[in-house]
Amino acid sequence: MATGTPATALLTRAEIPFTLHPYEHDPRAEGYGVEAAAALGVEPTRIFKTLIATVEGRLACAVVPVAARLDLKGFAAALGGKRAELAAPAAAARATGYVVGGISPLGHRSRLPVVVDASAQDFPTVYVSAGRRGLQVQLAPGDLVRVAGAVVAPIAAY
Repeated sequence: MATGTPATALLTRAEIPFTLHPYEHDPRAEGYGVEAAAALGVEPTRIFKTLIATVEGRLACAVVPVAARLDLKGFAAALGGKRAELAAPAAAARATGYVVGGISPLGHRSRLPVVVDASAQDFPTVYVSAGRRGLQVQLAPGDLVRVAGAVVAPIAAY
């Protein structure tokens, strides 16, 4: 499996240490993040999914544990807005350049504001999509925040 994606290219250019974790993606899987956690034997609180939402009409990227839902109100507040709603899958794919289920918080086609849930800081490393279904990248949460130009805020709801 080729592993080069815009996300891994960005990490390489920024000289961020990371580890790739490929796994066999099952096209029948209902939850991409849950599938990744099971395939890699990693706690779902440590694997983060990437969601694209609109805040005050502008697309933005949320990074939350696969075991959680996105707190839309908290996400909007983290970006200085009052209201957020999940973007249509086609809009998310267009803005990021990735397919749904493989959207990385890094290397988007369009520059999007990124908010990483504060729980990421509880771990020495976290896993996020590397930009392809069946491929996760493991890196330090501080590196994720820095290279994504992200804001850290409590945006996960359990």
